[in-house]
Amino acid sequence: MRRAAEANEKANALLCAAAVVVLAVIMFPIYWMAVTSFKTEIEIFRVPPTLFPKVLNTDSYAAQLRHGDFNMFGSFRNSFVISFAAMIISLLLAIPASYGIARFQFKGKRFFILSFLITQMLPVSVILTPMFIIFRDLHLLNKHVSAILADATIGIPFSILVLQSFFSSIPKELEDAARMDGCNRFLSFLLVFVPIAFPGIIVCAVFSFLYGWGDLAYGMTFLQDQAMRPITAGMFNFLGQYGTKWSYLTAFAVVTILPVTLIFLFMQKYIISGLTSGAVKG
Repeated sequence: MRRAAEANEKANALLCAAAVVVLAVIMFPIYWMAVTSFKTEIEIFRVPPTLFPKVLNTDSYAAQLRHGDFNMFGSFRNSFVISFAAMIISLLLAIPASYGIARFQFKGKRFFILSFLITQMLPVSVILTPMFIIFRDLHLLNKHVSAILADATIGIPFSILVLQSFFSSIPKELEDAARMDGCNRFLSFLLVFVPIAFPGIIVCAVFSFLYGWGDLAYGMTFLQDQAMRPITAGMFNFLGQYGTKWSYLTAFAVVTILPVTLIFLFMQKYIISGLTSGAVKG
């Protein structure tokens, strides 16, 4: 028994060491990006490279806060508006749609579910041109609504696939009990099904928001005015033909990943519970 316990301890120690190494490899590019944003252009190309900035340079942040058609505050606001609106649209459409697919039997039900799976597999470049033509004919180009609707088309299928497993797992007896208490189908959906599926709704909200936040293709294609573009598109401002402002570029990248980091720090409990509940129930 003692030898088995010692062997388990050694195995656990090796696994922990391997996990630390993997984490260091994964996190090092993020660390290097953050450090580079505080370096001067000369120090960025110094050989050998420095792990910490010799002189703390905040010009890459301050310059974008003071002036420019495409500044951090404006691009951050654009990204938030687009991502939040796309998240709201995705939830408003996906929650009742997933409930209907889960609780009703109708012809073509499997086809609908399969179509949602197929849309998740399609690359953005396939639907980019048709969307551009549609938004051009509707005079929605260079308006935030075009990017919002385009990002919602990514979040809606994902949300439906996740939430329909939650609604399918809810026993029919709960719905019958709600009807006995005087609730019609809509009230039972609102007061019984939605609260039970709340962990899955949180997961869908987070991922729908992140889809919109990390979007580049739609923001670059449908929004020609730089002042309206999201923060991911703003990085291209510093990629010139004859040179790249690496400190400015990495500063924009740091600001871009801040909301993602904060979301996972404060919402990881709900995200994990929602994903695991969906896996068990589905």
